[in-house]
Amino acid sequence: MGHGASRLRRLVHEVAKFGAVGGAGVLVNLVVFNLVRHTTDLQVVRASVIATVVAIVFNYVGFRYFTYRDRDKTRRTREMTLFLLFSAIGLVIENGVLYAATYGFGWNTPLQNNVFKFVGIGVATLFRFWSYRSWVFRALPARETPAAGPAPVAQNDPAGPRKARQQVP
Repeated sequence: MGHGASRLRRLVHEVAKFGAVGGAGVLVNLVVFNLVRHTTDLQVVRASVIATVVAIVFNYVGFRYFTYRDRDKTRRTREMTLFLLFSAIGLVIENGVLYAATYGFGWNTPLQNNVFKFVGIGVATLFRFWSYRSWVFRALPARETPAAGPAPVAQNDPAGPRKARQQVP
């Protein structure tokens, strides 16, 4: 199996784990949104922002300890700062869609609120996946394989270092 197939397999595995955490985060987001929306007098976008913040906390724990547990853990302050920055941008994207639907187009029934909340989550998820994997949960540097270096020279080989020099590109 080639290097490309292995890379594709790792990406598919990563997307599946991201999707599992993200799917659970969507459920948390929608449940909290509907609870806040129906048990308080908060406006729809404010209820959505609260739900998004709860989901962001839930997702961080899931991403750090499940999806990206094998990624670099040496700079947690940097990681958390970038996670919060990109999550805040995702929050604006997600709730911007809901705001436009609710206040721009007047689509403000409970069903419409949930549909556009879900659409906003979807759009923001594309941004979050790219930003989290590119900037927040960075991959550790690849380990060099023994085949990457020059071939070992046998102790009793009369050609010795000259033969090794000829093999180096």
